[in-house]
Amino acid sequence: MLKYVLKRVLIGFITLFVLGSATFFLMKAVPGSPVNGERYRTEEAQRLAIIRYGLDKPVFEQYTAYLGRLAHGDLGESYIKEGVYVDQTIAMTFPVTARLGGITFVFALLVGITLGTTAALSSKKWVNNLCMFIATIGVSVPSFLLGMFLIIIFGVEVRLLPFVGLRTPANYVLPVIALSLYPISMIARLTRSSMLEVMKQDYIILARSKGTPYKKVVIKHALKNAMLPVVTYAGPAFAFMLTGSFIVETLFSIPGTGREFVSNISNRDYQMIMGLTLFLGALIITFNILTDIISAIVDPRIKLK
Repeated sequence: MLKYVLKRVLIGFITLFVLGSATFFLMKAVPGSPVNGERYRTEEAQRLAIIRYGLDKPVFEQYTAYLGRLAHGDLGESYIKEGVYVDQTIAMTFPVTARLGGITFVFALLVGITLGTTAALSSKKWVNNLCMFIATIGVSVPSFLLGMFLIIIFGVEVRLLPFVGLRTPANYVLPVIALSLYPISMIARLTRSSMLEVMKQDYIILARSKGTPYKKVVIKHALKNAMLPVVTYAGPAFAFMLTGSFIVETLFSIPGTGREFVSNISNRDYQMIMGLTLFLGALIITFNILTDIISAIVDPRIKLK
């Protein structure tokens, strides 16, 4: 397993290198200058900023300097906000995103597994259809559209729940629902299909023929063995909840990494965009590696090579 982990880490570094390089050259290809705006109102201020950040040098020289800073763990300084560095921004905003993503992840697991198990085991057709209808809605409706709908209905019209920031526990309700519907749908579908297959296995039939209570058969035997596809999906799903909350955080005015990323795109803060892209890419790669390792631990039949 150690050999596999080292191999995946090496591939992860190569992926980050490609991602960082692609982001750098894409930012250079975007029309306009990053040293425009309120901070650089005069031509003299713009000229000094270009010299300070090395933007007057050839692109390849800028690229090698950028890689050199990355090698030393320096993600750079904001072009727009004076004295603000990318790592400082991550340290301030990511805990908010992680807290929202963690709550959403737990909620999505609980609801998705419950829906999938109910759909698989219920003898009533309408229950199965209702669960799968909810799952289909989750796949079909984008999170930002659902978020807008929730704000209009429960925040503006009914005025039942707050929808700005995360000041109280009630503030989490709407963004968690908006962000979790898609993973709930995927987890429910995976759980249902896996449970239907597991319930046909010989060891389940044997356990039931011995008189083992149905509830015990489902929880101890069926559900445990049906969780492998969910575990495999859980890692990328958690990464999605951390990195895919850009629009949701913007909609609900949540001061997280996603909202910061969108704001920097609007402001053309290229240094921030490149740094946050690398950070979020590293998160996704890390969770993918952890998912593979956990899957191998849960199911010994999986061989890591």
